[in-house]
Amino acid sequence: MIRFGRVLATLGAATIALALVAGTADARIGGGSSFGSRGTRTFSTPAPTQTAPSMSPLQRSVTQPSAPGAGYARPGGGFFNRGLFGGGLLGGLAAGFLGAGLFGLLFGSGFFGGLGGFASLLGLLVQIVLVLIVARLVWGWWQRRQQPAFAGPGYGRQSVLRDIGTNLGGGSGTAARPSGPPDQVGIAPADYDAFERLLGETQAAYNNEDLSALRARVTPEMLSYFAEDLARNTSRGVVNRISDVKLLQGDLAEAWREGSTDYATVAMKFSLTDQMLDRATGRVVEGSAQPQVATEVWTFRREHGGNWLLSAIQQA
Repeated sequence: MIRFGRVLATLGAATIALALVAGTADARIGGGSSFGSRGTRTFSTPAPTQTAPSMSPLQRSVTQPSAPGAGYARPGGGFFNRGLFGGGLLGGLAAGFLGAGLFGLLFGSGFFGGLGGFASLLGLLVQIVLVLIVARLVWGWWQRRQQPAFAGPGYGRQSVLRDIGTNLGGGSGTAARPSGPPDQVGIAPADYDAFERLLGETQAAYNNEDLSALRARVTPEMLSYFAEDLARNTSRGVVNRISDVKLLQGDLAEAWREGSTDYATVAMKFSLTDQMLDRATGRVVEGSAQPQVATEVWTFRREHGGNWLLSAIQQA
C-alpha cells in the first residue's frame, strides 16, 4: 500500500510538472503558435540557422496558397488546362475546336464535319499551336523578369558575437561577421538594432494590452491576431504579464526584396518572464515567475526606407 501511494504521488508530481511546462509554453505572446505572412515566401520554409535549425510552418495567414509565388499549384487542371494547349482563352478555344470535331463524329458527319473538312481544321490547329508556343515563350520570359531576386541559404546570414553571448548586430561590443555575398536587402547594424528593439517593444505593448503601441510596430494582420488573443484573455478573466525580455542569440535566415517592400527573417533565442494571471486576484494561472527561454523566427517587413514592422512569428 505504501509503495502504491508513492507511485501515485510520483505520477501526480509528474502531471503537475507537465501542466506547468505546457502552461509556460503557451503563455507567451501568440500562444506558442506560428502565424502571419512572409510575402511570396509565406508558404516556403526559411533557411535554417544556427539559432533555429528547423521551424514550424505558418498555421494562420491571410496570404492565400494560390497567390502567385506562393509555391502552390493553381486550382483546376486537366489536359486542356495544363497540357499542350495550356490554360486561359487559347486553351478554351483549342478545346472547343476539338469538341466540335467530336460532335460531328458522333452525329455521322465525320470527325472534321463540324468544321468543314480536314484541310481547314488542320490549318487552323497548326496556326493555334504556333500562336500558343510563341505566347507561352513570351509569357515565361516576362514572368522570369518579374520574379523577385532570391536570397538563397547562406546569403546575408550574419551573426554578431559579443562578450556576453551572441546577439543581433549593432550596439556596443565587437562584431564578428562571416565573409560572403551580401544579402538582397543589405541588412546593416541599425537594422539588427531595430529587430532587437522590436522584440522587446512588441512584448511590452502586448503586456500592457496597448493596441495603439502594437499598431506602430506590427502589420495590420499581426495586430488582428494580437487583438484576438487579448480579447480572449479578457473573456477568460486573465491577463498576460511579460517582463525581463533579453535577447540571447540571433542570426539572419534570409532577406529579400519584393518590389518596394523589404523582408528579413530572423531567428531569435531570448529569455523572458511570462505569466498568465487572474485579473481579479493576481493568482498565477499559467507560466512561472522563473525566467524561461524561447526560440522563435520573426519576419519583419518595411516599405523601402521606412520602419520595420513585425509580419510573422514561427516557432523553432
